[in-house]
Amino acid sequence: MKSTATLLISCPDQRGLVAKIANFIYANGGNIIHADQHTDAAAGLFLTRIEWQLEGFNLPKDLIEPAFNAIGQPLGATWELHFSDTVPRIAIWVSKQDHCLFDLIWRQRAQEFIAEIPIIISNHPDLQGVAEQFGIEYHHIPITKHNKLEQELKQLELLKKYQIDLVVLAKYMQIVSANFIKKFPQIINIHHSFLPAFIGANPYHRAFERGVKIIGATAHYATADLDAGPIIEQDVVRVSHRDEVDDLVRKGKDLERVVLARAVRLHLQNRVLVYGNRTVVFE
Repeated sequence: MKSTATLLISCPDQRGLVAKIANFIYANGGNIIHADQHTDAAAGLFLTRIEWQLEGFNLPKDLIEPAFNAIGQPLGATWELHFSDTVPRIAIWVSKQDHCLFDLIWRQRAQEFIAEIPIIISNHPDLQGVAEQFGIEYHHIPITKHNKLEQELKQLELLKKYQIDLVVLAKYMQIVSANFIKKFPQIINIHHSFLPAFIGANPYHRAFERGVKIIGATAHYATADLDAGPIIEQDVVRVSHRDEVDDLVRKGKDLERVVLARAVRLHLQNRVLVYGNRTVVFE
């Protein structure tokens, strides 16, 4: 496929925004192939995703951002610029459960999303064999309440060494500190419930005790507040009084795989725009 550029833009709502943004691309010889927009009336915000082909575009990549700044700054806009021929690098973090890890690796190998997975980080040694099976570097970094700060510094060093763009918490059963997230905010987590219900640990057991009729899974960006970050993707499945906790866990794992994969793919395709603690997902 031909290389493209994508702008994700958020700014105060005002007249003429679509025309100004589109004209920037048209005036520089660009061909728009996707454009979507949303207005949050309550917040007074205009949010848009616009993608165009780089072939025939008059501006080289390194000049697009400063050129757009002349338009975006007077509009009070914040924006991100992405290029489709830049291949993101993912670090997958796990504990002992392997279902999301296998699923992400298989989908990446099948090119369901375009990314490299050079490293897996875990607080347990259990899944090193999976990493070796696929030729991925595995780093076992044990975490306790006494060494958490020291170990997170090691994790940050690894992310820098491997030039990681995105961390995926694929059933990493540890709380990532606010300090870590401040230094590396590009983190997607999969939570095994339909948030905001049943935050924290053991949601399937608590759901079983409540006799729920549906269970869910939620993929969200990690923030300093536990399981409260901007939501990217969610899904649910029905359960009944005949289901035991093990049945809820089995069904939940199926959901976790799918929901996490969707969220990662949407992020990698630059279809998620975060504002406040919310997201707009341009599908």
